[in-house]
Amino acid sequence: MTHDHSALLAQLDALTSAEAGSMFAELVRAGLQALIEAEATEKIGAGRYERSAERATHRNGHRAKTVSTPAGDVSVKIPKLRSGSFFPVLLERRRRIDKALHAVIMEAYVHGVSTRSVDDLVKALGVDTGISKSEVSRICGELDKEIARFRERSLAHTTFPYVFADATYCKVRVGAHVVSQALVVATGVSMDGSREVLGTAVGDSESFEFWREFFTSLKARGLSGVQLVTSDAHAGLKAAVAQQFTNASWQRCRVHFMRNLHGAVSAKQAPVVTAAVKTIFAHTDPDDIDAQWDQVADTLAPSFPKVATMMRDGKADVLAFTGFPKAHWQKIWSNNPIERLNKEIKRRADVVEIFPNPAAFLRLATAVVIEAHDEWQVTRRYLSDVSMTELRQVIAAKQHATKALD
Repeated sequence: MTHDHSALLAQLDALTSAEAGSMFAELVRAGLQALIEAEATEKIGAGRYERSAERATHRNGHRAKTVSTPAGDVSVKIPKLRSGSFFPVLLERRRRIDKALHAVIMEAYVHGVSTRSVDDLVKALGVDTGISKSEVSRICGELDKEIARFRERSLAHTTFPYVFADATYCKVRVGAHVVSQALVVATGVSMDGSREVLGTAVGDSESFEFWREFFTSLKARGLSGVQLVTSDAHAGLKAAVAQQFTNASWQRCRVHFMRNLHGAVSAKQAPVVTAAVKTIFAHTDPDDIDAQWDQVADTLAPSFPKVATMMRDGKADVLAFTGFPKAHWQKIWSNNPIERLNKEIKRRADVVEIFPNPAAFLRLATAVVIEAHDEWQVTRRYLSDVSMTELRQVIAAKQHATKALD
C-alpha cells in the first residue's frame, strides 16, 4: 500500500509540473502504464517486490516503447522477463505497418499507377470519394520522419558480433518504367544476446558498390565489434563484406549453399545429396565436422563431380560457424532469421503489387522491420548470457592469436 501511495504522489507531481497542453497526454501515459503493469503482474503471478508461491518468473528491467494516442505520442515501459516473453495485449502489433501500407496504397492511387486490386482496396478503406495529393504527402511525410529516425539512429550503444545481411526484390515504378529493385536488410545480435534491425536500403541491384555503401553507412552510425557476417554467396555482397569487415569471418548461408548443390543435380538426385550432406551437421565437434565434410565430398565425387567440387571450394565458408560457441551454431549458420523478415515484407508488398516509387517501397519495408525490431526488444534474448560469455572467450582468444602473429 505504501508503494502504491508513493507512486500516486509521484504521478501527482508529474501532472502538476506538466504544461497544460501535455497534462492529458501524461494522464493517458499513466493509465496505459498502470494497465501494462497489471497485465504483467497477472502473467508473472506476483507484483513488484512481492513474495508469492505462484510466481512463474521475475521481472528483468524494461523496454521503452512509444505509443501513438489521440493525445499525442507517449512513452511507456514494457517489463522484460527473465524467462519467457511479454507483450501487452493493449498495444496493437503491426499498427505501424498498416499505416504505412495505407499510405503506399493512397500514394499509388493518387498518382494513377494503381492496379485493379489496389482500386478495390481503396474503396474498401472507404476513401473512394477521393483523397488529395497534399493529404497523401502529409501522411507519407509523417511516416518518413519516423522511418528516417530509425534508419539514422546510432548503433554505438553496444557491439554486434553477429551480423546477417540479405536482400529481397519488388516491382517499383521509376519514371515511366516498372523495374525490379532490391531492398537490403541487415540485422545483428548484440553482445548481450538480443537482436536488432541495423538498417535498410533500396537500390537498383545487389552490386558491390551498393552493398559497400550500405555497410559503410552502418559503420558510420557506430556498428562495431563484428566477428561473423552471415549471408548468401552473391558476389557483390561477399566482396563488400570482405572489404568492410576485414577482421570478421564470413559464413556462407548453409540453406543457400544446399540450394546451390541441388542446382548441380537433377530433382531425383537431390534427396541423395541432401541426405549425405546432413550427416556432416549431425556432428558436434568441429574436427569431426571437418573430417565428415571431406569424406562426404569424396563419396559423392564419382557420381556427382560438380557437387564434390562445390563442396571443396566452399568448405571454409560454409563451416565458418564452427569457430564459434556450439550453442550458437544453429542460429548463425544460415540466414533463416532474416529471411522470415523478407517473407513478411513480400507478403505486405504483394498487396501493392507495384510501388509508385522507391521511397514508397522503402517506407513500407522499413515499417515492417521496425515492428519486428520493437517486438525483439520485449521478448527474451536470442542468445543466452552463458553462451555470450563463451563468445567473449572466443573473441579474446582470437585477438590474442592476432597479436601473437603481429
